[in-house]
Amino acid sequence: MPTAQPIARPSVLTVPREATGSPGRANIALIVGVVVVGAWVFVAAFAPWLAPHSPTDLDVMNRLESPGSTHLFGTDEAGRDNFSRVLYGARITVPLAFTVILLASLFGAGVGAVAGYVGGRVDEVLMRVVDIVLAFPPIVLAMAITAALGAGLRNAMLAILLVSWPEFSRLMRGQVLAIKENDYVIAARALGAPGFRVVLTHILPNAFPPIVVKGSLDVGNAIIFTAALSFIGLGAVPPAPEWGAMIAAGQSKFEYWWVATFPGLAILSIVLGFNFLGDGLQDWLNPRLRRD
Repeated sequence: MPTAQPIARPSVLTVPREATGSPGRANIALIVGVVVVGAWVFVAAFAPWLAPHSPTDLDVMNRLESPGSTHLFGTDEAGRDNFSRVLYGARITVPLAFTVILLASLFGAGVGAVAGYVGGRVDEVLMRVVDIVLAFPPIVLAMAITAALGAGLRNAMLAILLVSWPEFSRLMRGQVLAIKENDYVIAARALGAPGFRVVLTHILPNAFPPIVVKGSLDVGNAIIFTAALSFIGLGAVPPAPEWGAMIAAGQSKFEYWWVATFPGLAILSIVLGFNFLGDGLQDWLNPRLRRD
C-alpha cells in the first residue's frame, strides 16, 4: 500500500504586490499633490510676510512695468505689484474653496445618507431635488445665482455651494445603499440599535473615503468656478487681488503678457495639485486600486 506523501508547505507566506502598499505612481501623485497644495496653503497663511509690496497700493508712475528685480511678476495697469497680488490671491481663493467644498460635502453627504438609509418616498423626493439641480450646467447655474444675488465673493461662494452639493449626495446615497446590506449592519439593526447610531457608527465611516476623494478633486473645481465668476465680474470686486479678476484685467493687454499669465499659472498649479492629491488619495484609501 503506497504511503501518503506529505503536503509541501511554503516556508514564507507570499503577499500579493498590490497588498503590500509598495510605492508607485499613486504614492508619487499623493506626494506631489501634498507638496503643491501645502505650498499654496503656506503662501496663503504667510502672504503678508512673503509679499514685498502692498497688493492694493497704486503706483501709476510704474504702471505695466515688465518683470524685473523690483517687481518679479511686473505691475498691472494701476502700477500694483503682480507678485504680491498673486500671493495675496491665495488668501482669497484657497480658504474660499476649502470652505465651500467642506460645507457642500457635509450637506450633500447628509442628504445622501438619509435618502439611502431611509429609502421609500423620502429617497424619491430627495433624489428628485438632486436631479433638478444636476439638470443645469454647474457654471451656468452658478452664474445665474450670483447674478440674481449680486456680485461679490460671498454670493459667489453661496452659488458654488448650491451647485456642488448634489453630486456628494448622489455618491453618498450609492455608498449607503451598498453598505447597509452588509452583515454587520444587518446584525446591528437586529440587535435593536437605533437608525442614527447604525448610520453614524457602521455606515458613514465606511462610506466617507469616496467623499474625501471627491472633495479633494472638487476643491480644484471650486477654484476654477471662483476665478470664472470673478473673470466675468460676478465674483471679487476690484481692487481685491483675486486671480480671476486679475486675468480679466489683462485680457485686453496681450502685449503686457505678465498681467494675466502669472495669476493663470497660479490657478493651473493649485488645480493640478488638488487633482494629484485626489488621485493619490483614491488609491491610498482603496487598496484594490493601488497601482505599481
